[in-house]
Amino acid sequence: MSRGLVLSYLQAGRAADAERVAQIAVVRWPKDAQLQHWLGIAYFKQGRNENALQTLRQSKALDASHSDIYFDLALVLLSENQYSQAAEELEKAIKLDPSAALPHVLLGRAYQNTNRSVQAVEQFQKALRLQPDLPLGHYHLGFAYASLGRNREAIAEYQDELQRSPRNPAVLYQLGHCLLATGDWKSAVEQLTKAEELDPQNSDASYDLGKALLLQGDADGAVLALRRTIALKPRNPAAHYQLSRALEKLGRKEEAQQELQSFTALKNAQPVTGGMATGPIQ
Repeated sequence: MSRGLVLSYLQAGRAADAERVAQIAVVRWPKDAQLQHWLGIAYFKQGRNENALQTLRQSKALDASHSDIYFDLALVLLSENQYSQAAEELEKAIKLDPSAALPHVLLGRAYQNTNRSVQAVEQFQKALRLQPDLPLGHYHLGFAYASLGRNREAIAEYQDELQRSPRNPAVLYQLGHCLLATGDWKSAVEQLTKAEELDPQNSDASYDLGKALLLQGDADGAVLALRRTIALKPRNPAAHYQLSRALEKLGRKEEAQQELQSFTALKNAQPVTGGMATGPIQ
């Protein structure tokens, strides 16, 4: 009765009730791995990640044969940005059940976040072979390709994803970003405009749109887009630099000089360990 009640509470989104019943049940059945597993999930759903990790590890120690335990443990680790540890748990989950697509996606994301983009590509490809209509599967694969500089392949994946979710601003932005990187400014403007309309708070979209418009010769449009970027993210040195270029093209030399001064001040204020402080303007 207790096991069924715990599960029904979890399925109903009543994590606190699931925790209460599970805590009573595990006192009576301390070696029940499934109860420990569900208790860990209840903790996780309430944001109590430390308790969730401890309990899920106890569940795994009691019964290491269920892929779901490894999977849920990895979910908690991912939420804590512990990507290497999450990858280890997902690798074990996949060994136990190689037919499920989602663990491959999460493993790909864990690899991506630990600078293992080639392995990430492999996992996303496996996930799509297992489930061709996997939500955001092509998006994740596109992102991994882009991180390797394989922009043409990334563009194809983002375009495929847009067939499934044509109004997803994240997909539109990443597609526009890659189109900009390949020099297709007209197409980049089209996609980045849509991305910004759907997500006006995305300063990266307005910044890339400003760059694309400037490269396309529309300095007026670039000024408007870059001012939107700066309104959202005033301490972005690159936005001030690009705005100075756009204003210069319009002959607004005094304003251009002011933006260049803002860029220099912000750039000099950054740490000297990398990024804009030492790298080229993008």
